Amino acid sequence: MQEFDPRRSTVRFAPKVLTAAAGLGVLGLCWNLTAGPATNVVKPLDPAALTALQHIAFARAEAQPGFNQGQNINVEVRPGETLEAAVLRSGVAPTDARLAVRVLAQAMDTVNIRAGMDFVASVARPRDSRGPARLIGLSMRTGAASTLTVSRTFDGALRLRELEETVKPETVAACGRMQGSFHESANAIGASSAVVAEASKLFAHKIDFSRDIKAGDPFCLVFDRKVTESGRTIEAGGLQYAEVKGQRFYGFTRADGKKTFLDAIGKSIKGFLLRTPVDGARITSRFGLRRHPILGYNKMHQGIDFGVGTGTPVLAAGDGVVVEARRWGGYGNWVRLRHAGGYETGYAHLSRFGKGLKPGMRVSQGQLIGYVGSTGASTGPHLHYEVWLKGRRVNPMTRIQSGVSVDPRDVASFNATKKRIETLIAPRRTALGIPAPAATPAKGGAIAEAPVETAPTKKLARTDFSAPKAGLKPRAG
Repeated sequence: MQEFDPRRSTVRFAPKVLTAAAGLGVLGLCWNLTAGPATNVVKPLDPAALTALQHIAFARAEAQPGFNQGQNINVEVRPGETLEAAVLRSGVAPTDARLAVRVLAQAMDTVNIRAGMDFVASVARPRDSRGPARLIGLSMRTGAASTLTVSRTFDGALRLRELEETVKPETVAACGRMQGSFHESANAIGASSAVVAEASKLFAHKIDFSRDIKAGDPFCLVFDRKVTESGRTIEAGGLQYAEVKGQRFYGFTRADGKKTFLDAIGKSIKGFLLRTPVDGARITSRFGLRRHPILGYNKMHQGIDFGVGTGTPVLAAGDGVVVEARRWGGYGNWVRLRHAGGYETGYAHLSRFGKGLKPGMRVSQGQLIGYVGSTGASTGPHLHYEVWLKGRRVNPMTRIQSGVSVDPRDVASFNATKKRIETLIAPRRTALGIPAPAATPAKGGAIAEAPVETAPTKKLARTDFSAPKAGLKPRAG
């Protein structure tokens, strides 16, 4: 046994070894916590995500020392105003406005700017309310999906950043119930004004929106649009499907590449004539025997009168050729169009004709041909609308036919289009409790339009479209 000698220091290795081991263990633990398995590593942001965060940081920018937190101010460039003057109106110092414009000039033309261009300035006011505010940042939309941002860095400099959002196309299927006008109701489910206008033209053949639609009536739309990653619609695409009160129309591209709309049995609506060639009108006099408002005795009214304000656009009821655009006795300013299948339409009491309208000119369904007025023998502004079939006046509300022919090449394609749309719209109907329509398979397939008749028709009777004889009193519409 070794003798203890107090003159020598005792060296104990065990505690030091244990301490070293513990240190290595802690170091290893820290390494595992910081490095860890590859699956637990937080991946760095990609450039697009980093740019988006920088853009958000501008909106949440902290005020500089001695200033309150920034407030966003919307500014619109006035006519004849420079961009620097517009920035000054946000309340910042002239040096800040000048510097911001200089930074923006790196990415855009800051000289030739248009009135109405707008931007958002983040401005911080001094805490002691003395002196001008300080510009924290400025954001300006330069395109449908692009934004320029100027933001102040920690050292007080202004830095330019550009945010470009991803744009993706999508197909929207939506259903709703009428609350107010069709336009208001469709806007409420995301449809643009262009989509609503296209749908309204489809139903003008069968539905009078001013009389036939009631609150709560169901409707469905399928349309295309382009949206940014933030969910903002930047472009409304084409209408694919429209359904109002059980009337359904499917957008369909024919074998010849032309787009048309077919009903549930594959019948084209293009050959129909519009029941109401003016928007928002009410019927003030129907087809049939009535007491004449000017002559004072019963007389056959051989058209439909639509009460609507002077200057309301009048649309061509269908594709055709202008036969007359002139002054005609009691009818006042008068337009007559020739359509396919022996049909002709007449429009009376117009205040003026559409620009450039003249005989021999081809027009398309829905094209502007004139404006409502009270010319001729009329008691007030309205449109007198007539429909002729093979030289005889007929009731526009009951006697309009399609006059189209079957094209069997498009049958399979139309059925596939219809099936795809029904798959999209079915869950939307179910969600609103709208009954599914009865099965109506296409009969004979897609319908191709008949060519517009251009050869002169047989001469009409004197009481039809011929000019009135001298001495006869003008007829009121």
